[in-house]
Amino acid sequence: MRYSIEKISEIIEGKAYLANPSCEIGALLTDSRSLGSPAETLFFAISTSDGDGHNYVSQLYEHGVRNFVVERAEVMEHRPDGNFIVVENSLNALQSLAAYRRSQFHFPVVAITGSQGKTMVKEWLYELLRNKYRIARSPRSYNSQIGVALSLWEIGEEHNLARIEAGVSTTGEMERLEAMIRPTVAVVTNVGSEHDEGFSSREEKMREKLRLARRSSVIVFPAGDDELRNAVGRYVPADVKRREVEIGLDEIVGAELPPVPYPADVLMCLAVAEVLGVKRAEVETELKQLTSINTRTSVIEGVNNCTLIIDGYTSDFSSLAPALDFMLRRSRDARKRTLIISDIDGIETREQYCHLSRLLQEKSTLRLIGVGERISSCEGCFEGIDTHFFRNTDELLLHLSQGDFENETILIKISDESGCRQIVDLLEASRHQTVEEIDLNALAHNFKFFKKKLSAVTKTVAMVKASGYGTGSYEVAKTLQDCGADYLAVAVQDEGVDLRRAGIRMPIIVLNPSVVNYKAIFLNNLEPEVYSIEEASELIREGERLGIAGHPVHVKLDTGMHRLGFTPEQLPQLIELLKSQDVLKPVSVFSHLCVADEPAKDDYTARQFSIFDSCTEQLQSAFPHKIIRHLLNTSGIVRFPEHQYDMVRIGIGLYGIKTLYDGSEDDLLPVASLRSVIISIKEWPEGTTIGYGQRGVLRHKSRIATVTIGYADGLDRHFGNGAISLWVNGTLCPTVGNVCMDAVMIDVTDARCKVGDVVEIFGPHVPIETLSNARGTIPYEILTSVSPRVKRVYFRE
Repeated sequence: MRYSIEKISEIIEGKAYLANPSCEIGALLTDSRSLGSPAETLFFAISTSDGDGHNYVSQLYEHGVRNFVVERAEVMEHRPDGNFIVVENSLNALQSLAAYRRSQFHFPVVAITGSQGKTMVKEWLYELLRNKYRIARSPRSYNSQIGVALSLWEIGEEHNLARIEAGVSTTGEMERLEAMIRPTVAVVTNVGSEHDEGFSSREEKMREKLRLARRSSVIVFPAGDDELRNAVGRYVPADVKRREVEIGLDEIVGAELPPVPYPADVLMCLAVAEVLGVKRAEVETELKQLTSINTRTSVIEGVNNCTLIIDGYTSDFSSLAPALDFMLRRSRDARKRTLIISDIDGIETREQYCHLSRLLQEKSTLRLIGVGERISSCEGCFEGIDTHFFRNTDELLLHLSQGDFENETILIKISDESGCRQIVDLLEASRHQTVEEIDLNALAHNFKFFKKKLSAVTKTVAMVKASGYGTGSYEVAKTLQDCGADYLAVAVQDEGVDLRRAGIRMPIIVLNPSVVNYKAIFLNNLEPEVYSIEEASELIREGERLGIAGHPVHVKLDTGMHRLGFTPEQLPQLIELLKSQDVLKPVSVFSHLCVADEPAKDDYTARQFSIFDSCTEQLQSAFPHKIIRHLLNTSGIVRFPEHQYDMVRIGIGLYGIKTLYDGSEDDLLPVASLRSVIISIKEWPEGTTIGYGQRGVLRHKSRIATVTIGYADGLDRHFGNGAISLWVNGTLCPTVGNVCMDAVMIDVTDARCKVGDVVEIFGPHVPIETLSNARGTIPYEILTSVSPRVKRVYFRE
């Protein structure tokens, strides 16, 4: 179902300026990076804490978009052939359009909310009912104020059931979602501790989630939670039918459910099916075929300078577009983009595969490798794309080798888990069993944690020095760029050059630029810190030789760290030098707080603030243009919000490591996890010695496991001989004997484990602070010590 732009202007009640009123709209867009078909796209310029959509109108116009919903009429200037609808609030307009779209359909709509399990219930419900209904569903976790609206837009006349996921993080959000969705059946999977920070109490959270059911016919929720049942009685109208689902241990054990990790979610799905009139006996076949849903997208280094993106989410058309968007954003400049995909659920006809071909071209996918009978039979549909087709994974592995892939971003979306693993094994660069996993969702969460503490106009510098504190700079930088960071900061020039070569285009500050080759600073548009007269003079001389003018630099003040920077006495000489030339332009001035995380030394920090205020006032008065001021670090952002100035620098807190232990940073999430595997388990009698130097002496009969991580991977030798314990299947197991170069031994006598089981060195179960405390150092050192030979895997849920 398509609407003309004129019809949409009537629906959202905006002031229309239409050059082509009959233009039909087929796609809604809120993120400029996801542009597909420009001619049929309507862009909503939405202003959020992360950015302003109006800033992208010009770029989208250049790429062929002609339909816009905006809040500011001035963006229409010099665009006479555009269709513009001016509204008071673009998000409200988007939601009004979504609500209207929903009102045009009169079949059941199932809305799912809860602290956990929403996506699992949504996907398994689809698997159970796909042969009974033509189902529309929200892609991935499109459960936000924008995501729900976009999901509702995708409902078409070909559907007769819709499943929409609804997520809230604070009060007031569910009312807006419910007004759009108007669910027939409301499902509450559970109410846990997630997003507690957005609510004053569990009661308030339950009341908010239950608003979803206020106009539904039925509410489905788990039995056994008396608080939730009582809340349903208080906040859900009496005429809404209740369907409580027994999910106790007896029900789970006796239900003959498939071997999946969340059987309670299966019981919830069966209850919803029953509400819709589908008995369990009618879905027995589908029930037996249920498998765990992998919601993770991982990014790893591939062979021959390739980047691999492994999307384990459902293999259907609705999940493909978001995956292609992710590939497009992660693809480095001038790289080929390749999709390796198996037969797609729900796509059966040539017409549908032709539609897929158009999507691939819209997303700039240059090569398609299809695996499966159906997709291979539609080879002729993919014109304009380099294609290769194979009947199965074995055939692909027989005909393709590592040499067929070079300088590419490769999206792997194979439904068969074994086949996917075989393809990844072929293409991944490192097979080291020790892995550092970097959670990009947690990184984004932590950035937003600090961003919420800032005023709307305060800019941010995201610190990615030391290769993202050891987690890897490119993926981290790309994620922070997507989150809306204004600057990145690296320690040395080479780190900045590497980011430029990888395609990062946002401003990059180089904090320690003292190098022989200043030319690279200028050629790569890196912005150096200026901390001495000698360094500034060298930059000016090199810039004059290259014909540089107005290159941005960041003036470093020494207000008390006594490491680098200009003292108040040196500032007049710097001002005189800068005003005598036109190579360098001071765009910011900053300093470092040295004891912001030590409340007992706040008097010293106050003196730093005072010196900074005096020096920055002096510097600013010497120049007509605005010079950005920034002083706060991770601790300072939390403790001294009144000193935000114009910009702040977020460092170790981005990576989920606390600098304060008073509860103020408890909502930070760990970004990095270091894991390895057990490669051997042996039983030894009392008195046996373990490892080099016979340092480990067993005091009783023990099971000793060898784990494939050593000091060459970053596990300090001081961690041997019981100094730390590693987490194995819920049990902390102490080290035994010395740490070796490539291995460490642990006592697994009390653990239930076998060869091949995962061992966590640090991560969700072993805080990195545990290791730093054992070593007598700081978490920074542990995080940055992980060896380059350890494989990095970046993932998002």
